[in-house]
Amino acid sequence: MDFSRLEKNLIDVVTEQQAKLGYRRETIRLYYPLSSLNRFLCTQQTPNEMMSSMAAFCEREKDHLGTISVTKEGERFCLILGPEVSEYIDLHTKKSGLIFDLVEVVTEHDVPIERIKKIFERYSDHVYFEKMNNGEFDYLMYFEDGSPDDYRYCFTEEGHHIIYHRYTKEDYEEFGF
Repeated sequence: MDFSRLEKNLIDVVTEQQAKLGYRRETIRLYYPLSSLNRFLCTQQTPNEMMSSMAAFCEREKDHLGTISVTKEGERFCLILGPEVSEYIDLHTKKSGLIFDLVEVVTEHDVPIERIKKIFERYSDHVYFEKMNNGEFDYLMYFEDGSPDDYRYCFTEEGHHIIYHRYTKEDYEEFGF
């Protein structure tokens, strides 16, 4: 079974957390619905089958990222990353790039969305940008060619701040925004 997309997502999520909050050697809990895990693994597993796959993933990762354990409640899975996972990611990922530039800017007050769009444009000439009217968020941005990443970034203007959520393409589509 190919766990590479799940591993990449774990690293991306923890890297984003470290960009926002800084590094701490601590246990991290990440929650995933069954549908997301099935997409990462290109499977159509039941919750019990997925628990078996997650056990194999945890076994595979213990000598690479570190200790990971999994719990589930219905179709919701919690991946519990041991402190050595956050340490590994801190030591083996760049402290620069889109997510670091984005986090730095969204912490400021009164940032126009055009400034955020310019950050994206520094990384690609193929930036999709759309003003949304769906009641969930105000703007959608992503890289049309999937480089440097294929996440969907959803921005909302709240008071004097812009906040964002980042979704995989498939999760974004499943939400039906």
